[in-house]
Amino acid sequence: MRLLIAEDERDLNRILNKKLTEEGYSVDSCFDGEEALYYLAAAEYDVVVLDIMMPKKDGFSVLSQMRGQSIRTPVLFLTARDSIQDRVRGLDMGASDYLVKPFSMEELLARIRVLTRESFRSGDSSVLTVGDLRLDLASHRVQRGEQEITLSGKEFALLAYLMHNRNRVLSREKIEDHVWNFDYEGGTNVVDVYISYLRKKIDDGFDPKLIHTVRGVGYMLKWEDRDPE
Repeated sequence: MRLLIAEDERDLNRILNKKLTEEGYSVDSCFDGEEALYYLAAAEYDVVVLDIMMPKKDGFSVLSQMRGQSIRTPVLFLTARDSIQDRVRGLDMGASDYLVKPFSMEELLARIRVLTRESFRSGDSSVLTVGDLRLDLASHRVQRGEQEITLSGKEFALLAYLMHNRNRVLSREKIEDHVWNFDYEGGTNVVDVYISYLRKKIDDGFDPKLIHTVRGVGYMLKWEDRDPE
């Protein structure tokens, strides 16, 4: 899952970027409202963490322009301003949530988990299931049948994206744009490499196979019931 942090306090921006990356998110960050709009025009995000008081364009202006361009990405406002009027204004403009500084990192992570479920329209459950594969967004636990599976942060993000888009073919470019951020400098076959990692962990030794290659297009995750014997 890919997040954008727009926060002009550089120390806080750096801390948020580091923590969210450790949690397995792909994170881009910027320091003013104009930069935020540039990033939003260049990539799709699951959640935007948006400071209100930023240079060049404030958070309200960024949100207004987003919604005017039909960008429906959930927005979590960060602000040091604790007035009811500011909260009501932000929510009325289309913000999804509001967090007042200072805040605990645990609360921020919990709210982002809720918003990622909103982004993918997964209802109230934090658990994704495809056949006998189960992924818990809140606890970062993955199981295939009764077997616990250990994934790296990037593997987890890739699997969550595939499961959210189950039965849909995803191109390599779309996967890379969603799971990796703008700072990524790896090889051009990074998607193929990580798909291979996932196959070894969630498909090897299991039946039926879940990850399918659509030749010349990309990959999809789907559950196919075996024919009865």
